[in-house]
Amino acid sequence: MTRVFIAFAVLVAAAFFSFTSAGTAEAEGYGKQKVVYHINYTGGPESKAYKGAMRNIQNHINAVGAENLDLKVVLHGNGLGVLMEAKADSQLETVVGSLKSQGVSFHVCNNTLVGRKISYEDDLYDVWESDIVPSGVAELAHLQAQGYTYIKP
Repeated sequence: MTRVFIAFAVLVAAAFFSFTSAGTAEAEGYGKQKVVYHINYTGGPESKAYKGAMRNIQNHINAVGAENLDLKVVLHGNGLGVLMEAKADSQLETVVGSLKSQGVSFHVCNNTLVGRKISYEDDLYDVWESDIVPSGVAELAHLQAQGYTYIKP
């Protein structure tokens, strides 16, 4: 009878610890996420708002893990200033480069490029033709329809 009781106690303890550790892992982890950050505002003095938004994105990556995150940044209107300022501000350039190296993609609005006569090759930091979307707002709607969570830092 004692052996049966010990075996039962071991079985219950094993089940408890596996349930507790699985529950803890789920509570600490956020799982896979698809997120779109929307930036269409000015950076202000010393690009403070842009740097704050980039810091939010990095904090998000740190919390969830780059391997669990499909993160896109949509820039239109004044938001293109992030990549314009990154050409002149080495700190912002480093941060944007680091985010890109972690899998963050930056989507640039063609309507803004055309309307403001901005050259993505000459005026923006590290933008390729494949980064350009026809419309920033249409891209936001498209990504949300695909299940991306919308965040405006």
